[in-house]
Amino acid sequence: MIETVIKGFTVGIAYVAPIGMQNMYIINTAMTQPKSKMYTVALITILFDISLALACFFGMGALIEAVPFIKILLLGLGSLAIIWIGISLIHSTPTLSNSIDTKKTLLQVAVSCFLVTWANPQALIDGTLLFGGFRASLSQDMAKYFIMGSSLASIVWFLSIGTIVSVFKKVFNEKALKVINIICGAIIIYYGIKLGIKFFELLL
Repeated sequence: MIETVIKGFTVGIAYVAPIGMQNMYIINTAMTQPKSKMYTVALITILFDISLALACFFGMGALIEAVPFIKILLLGLGSLAIIWIGISLIHSTPTLSNSIDTKKTLLQVAVSCFLVTWANPQALIDGTLLFGGFRASLSQDMAKYFIMGSSLASIVWFLSIGTIVSVFKKVFNEKALKVINIICGAIIIYYGIKLGIKFFELLL
């Protein structure tokens, strides 16, 4: 159980930590707005991020139960997609963008967080393949512990990155973002390879 929670946590961190729109919105808010505003943005982001992860994870779980062959397909496609995501992250060059408007009302913040999460096709595709692939590799009993760890990762990451940037905003730079992406890319590739091994074990 604990091992599965830890796996979910590490995968969750590797999934949410790469510098995308969600992170940039929190980082820019942390660098330009009071901590209270930053934490509000972080909590709203966490809500939408976890809801997307749950939908991808359990939605694929229901599909796997209805069509068993989907399990093998998801393991294969998920493995390739996860490895590709990891390689892309390692080669990416994140930038600190000043074009993100952080002076918004609470409703505008919620709408923005919803759009960069649920209305982002890439996030939907990546989330479905990533969490679908792992759901296919887990038993029914262990699935809930994995998604618990992944949800915890979302909470820990977004609150931590906001706090760290708020405290160290004068020294936080693009090199730090690059290091984050490299580490997360390596973790994602590792788990992608493990899913690939499980895929071939099922075929043989």
